Amino acid sequence: MKYNALGKTDLQVSEISFGCMSLGSDHAANHTLLHQALDQGITLFDTADLYQKGENEVTVGKAFKGRRQEVIIATKVGNAWRPDGSGWDWVPSKEYLRQAVEHSLRRLETDYIDLYQLHGGTLDDPIDDIIEAFELLKQQGKIRAYGISSIRPNVIREYVQRSHIASVMMQYSLLDRRPEESCLDLLQEQNIAVLARGSFAQGLLAGKAAKSYLNYAEQEVAQAAVAVQQVADISQRTAAEVAALFVLHHPAVTSAVLGVRTEQHLADALHIAATPSLMGAEVALLQQAIPPNVYEQHR
Repeated sequence: MKYNALGKTDLQVSEISFGCMSLGSDHAANHTLLHQALDQGITLFDTADLYQKGENEVTVGKAFKGRRQEVIIATKVGNAWRPDGSGWDWVPSKEYLRQAVEHSLRRLETDYIDLYQLHGGTLDDPIDDIIEAFELLKQQGKIRAYGISSIRPNVIREYVQRSHIASVMMQYSLLDRRPEESCLDLLQEQNIAVLARGSFAQGLLAGKAAKSYLNYAEQEVAQAAVAVQQVADISQRTAAEVAALFVLHHPAVTSAVLGVRTEQHLADALHIAATPSLMGAEVALLQQAIPPNVYEQHR
């Protein structure tokens, strides 16, 4: 497993990280799976207070209670469940962040969060207040670093200019190359870590039947999948390995966050970590499969 610095922080994170969102409700099974991942080199585990109405944080906290110093726990904040459970609302206020962190700390059974991420964001948010809240939580020792989870270039630019974010989590894959237009280079220049999610594009790059995706027609998605499979066949890799390695080839990407729910998912993720990087010619073949897309909104 390769490890990279999380931006300007002293936190070292595994190049493949564990996306906890899909974990089930069986704490014992989750404990086993999470410990297997840690034992085999994965150190970054990403959750959110939104997932399973907080139960996802609970299961992560239970699993790592005795091994807290060995893991980097990332969670997210900003979406508040309604009292009747009918959905959630976006609450980007300083006061809400200061309250929500206490609930996350309790569910995670820890006295600090390694990476606290704003779970969304718009230009209409009180950005300076949000940054002030994150900075206060750092000073209090409740979080070690903070970042945002966003695909909006205009929001990302504001936080780059106005804050000390350590990371940005964003969707990135061969079928979603929008971050390449400006975000990846900007974040690399500023030494801000990119945590990439969605490497498999809902499985469309890893064997699922083609369908339209973002602004790509079904035929274009199929072309991308064929290119991935061609590289996989030539290099004796799997399609999933090629799809994830495409994401990791960009120097701005610090870690690929892969959703893990089963032992097979974990085995696949670990195989990716052990697979040699793509060669330049392989990357070029993939890039030429379909035209890159760009952000149409929030520019």
